[in-house]
Amino acid sequence: MHTPIIEIKGIGKKYNITHQRGGYIALRDVLANILKNPFGFLKHKVMQVAGLETKEEFWALRNINIEIQKGDIIGIIGHNGAGKSTLLKILTGITPPTEGEIIMRGRVASLLEVGTGFHPELTGRENIFLNGAILGMTKKEIVKKFDEIIAFAGVEKFLDTPVKYYSSGMYVRLAFSVAAHMEPDILLVDEVLAVGDAEFQKKCLGKMEEVTRKDGRTIFLVSHNMGAIKMLCQKTLWLEDGEIKEFGNTDTVTENYLHGTEKEGEKRNRNIVPDSSKDITFTKVWVTNMQNTPTTHIFVDEDFTIHTEFNVNKPMDTAEISIFLRNSNGINITFTNLSDVFNQKPYSLKKGTYITSTTIPKNFLMADDYVVRLAAHERGIRDIDAHENILRLSIIDNGSPMTHYGKAARNLALVLCNSTWNIARKNND
Repeated sequence: MHTPIIEIKGIGKKYNITHQRGGYIALRDVLANILKNPFGFLKHKVMQVAGLETKEEFWALRNINIEIQKGDIIGIIGHNGAGKSTLLKILTGITPPTEGEIIMRGRVASLLEVGTGFHPELTGRENIFLNGAILGMTKKEIVKKFDEIIAFAGVEKFLDTPVKYYSSGMYVRLAFSVAAHMEPDILLVDEVLAVGDAEFQKKCLGKMEEVTRKDGRTIFLVSHNMGAIKMLCQKTLWLEDGEIKEFGNTDTVTENYLHGTEKEGEKRNRNIVPDSSKDITFTKVWVTNMQNTPTTHIFVDEDFTIHTEFNVNKPMDTAEISIFLRNSNGINITFTNLSDVFNQKPYSLKKGTYITSTTIPKNFLMADDYVVRLAAHERGIRDIDAHENILRLSIIDNGSPMTHYGKAARNLALVLCNSTWNIARKNND
């Protein structure tokens, strides 16, 4: 048995969350400038003794035990807050673990955020040499790889421009190119590839496959793009609430993950506490897939339905129920309402409980994370009941031909256009 290139033994990461109760006590200035107020620490202790302040332990990671062999490409998946990025930050040494140890047998390069390790005032050229030096490369080695890095990143025209003027796409292209070409033994890649355009994302995936096959390098890849995970990774680590839910064959783990999100869908439905003082008040919102299974994870190429339940406490002649979808960049992508945007016929609602359902067609929303806004209002007059970010749902790239752009596509457009094309060859005599 070969010696693992990475050994993760009982890793855990704990954070202390402070809660205060009682009247308003402004300690921010004290904490921000404690030297100007030496009694600040004493005040903090008094609050603890008096029971006005408590601390809660939050474990972002717990009991992580895995061994990784040289040349493995490991996918890391899980819901937001599962501990994926925390694990990578511990592996890179950005943050220390609270418990456990990690043995790394090789040089590590990481790409955790756009432009990680870049100095904004330095040019692209200078940052290449800076990053190479940080990775332990000699100037001669950097010069040897320099042309390949620039060609791959496609930023020749801006090579001598300070990187603070780069777009996010240029930033990530250069950052990835440096990390991939500096020949690290271990490459850690977070979801940053979602920033690049579709063509560059394809190049990145190809490059990662090439360096593992040709040079036997080890890669950790965090992604919500199931297509990329399935294409690249032999093994996948599924994290849930900071612990290992499953680790093994990628096809098995990803299928269990997607199936598991369907089972959890009912738990994720948002029950809303009704306000009886309002003329209309929402009580519930949930999403179902084509099999009518409650879920918050939908494939790009499948229809899904958003359901609402609400009480009408006072008869309404011009009632309106609206649903808005906002993407991860905070942009309102689309909305739909009960009266139909095109016909503009408001409903007359009697007292009682109502359930609505509206189906969003497949191949419309880009692969991304979305939030739902609900609103009940009287046409052109007032909001009656509104809930921001009431439900989160993820549209997942499943690697089908229609969705090969993945999350990078959100920089190309806001929605897909499932249009019909015709083509005919013009006769040229």
